[in-house]
Amino acid sequence: MVEARAFWVVAPGRGELKAEQLRALKSGELLIHARASAISRGTETLVFRGEVPQSEWQRMRCPFQEGGFPAPVKYGYAVAGVVEDGPAEFCGRRVFCLHPHQDRFIVPEEAVVAIPDDVPDRRATLAANMETAINGLWDGVPGPGDRIAVVGAGVVGALVAALAAPLPGAEVELIDSDPNRAALAAALGCRFAPPQKARGEADLVIHASGAPDGLTTALAIAGFEATVIEMSWYGTRVVPLALGGAFHSRRLSLRSSQVGSVPPGRRARWSRRRRLALALSLLRVPVFDLLLSSDSDFLALPELMPRLAASSAGGLCHTVRYD
Repeated sequence: MVEARAFWVVAPGRGELKAEQLRALKSGELLIHARASAISRGTETLVFRGEVPQSEWQRMRCPFQEGGFPAPVKYGYAVAGVVEDGPAEFCGRRVFCLHPHQDRFIVPEEAVVAIPDDVPDRRATLAANMETAINGLWDGVPGPGDRIAVVGAGVVGALVAALAAPLPGAEVELIDSDPNRAALAAALGCRFAPPQKARGEADLVIHASGAPDGLTTALAIAGFEATVIEMSWYGTRVVPLALGGAFHSRRLSLRSSQVGSVPPGRRARWSRRRRLALALSLLRVPVFDLLLSSDSDFLALPELMPRLAASSAGGLCHTVRYD
């Protein structure tokens, strides 16, 4: 039997690596050896801190999660690996899987999507965030020539801006309080502005900063009858909204976006698997390596996660490497 190790949140704010024996493969299953995984600085750090509201304990379950919220729970959803065992046509192939942080694991064939040859393992771990960005744009329905503002230059916000920038005639502004993100915006083909200098009268505003002040900025710069898409998730935090002032007179629309469901207008044709395959294909562009910040060994996760959870705001993608 194969021994595996997985990262568990054993109590809010505390994680451990636990060993387990993997059972024998069944027909139609694959044994995956992880090469890299990504840590979501938004959702995963909320999970690590025990800040998932009880009302969302079922809806927030990720594929192949074990345990339950708040803890102990095995959570995560961005792993690039190689097939070690299974049907011959799969063995040796690099694949992406929505699975918690674990060095080896067994999943059904249909749970994996092949990684394109020209997408490195680390960049492939951005696929889950890219799916989120795709959904956000689908929900926002941008069009040619639109003035699009993206508030928050973290991983999701940067991906949304990058996808919106090539729209014909579109003017995309990436807004962040960190001036160092100006170079990132330029590389993605966008304008950059700090919140106090953000251009107003936007046709579409997408908020992905994870901070209430960012949502205030998003509402302030939206034009008449514009739509604001809220992509941040706050867990148990209560977020004040500036719905006085011109919110009603400008007839603004505030809508949520969440990757768990394909938007209604595409649901009949787009499966989650098709969307994930699209996300991986879009990662062929090397510029997305700019979103990969630090890299740590899998064995360091118990010491790493408390640090990331304490300062999750504003960070880019932290990846985990496996032997």
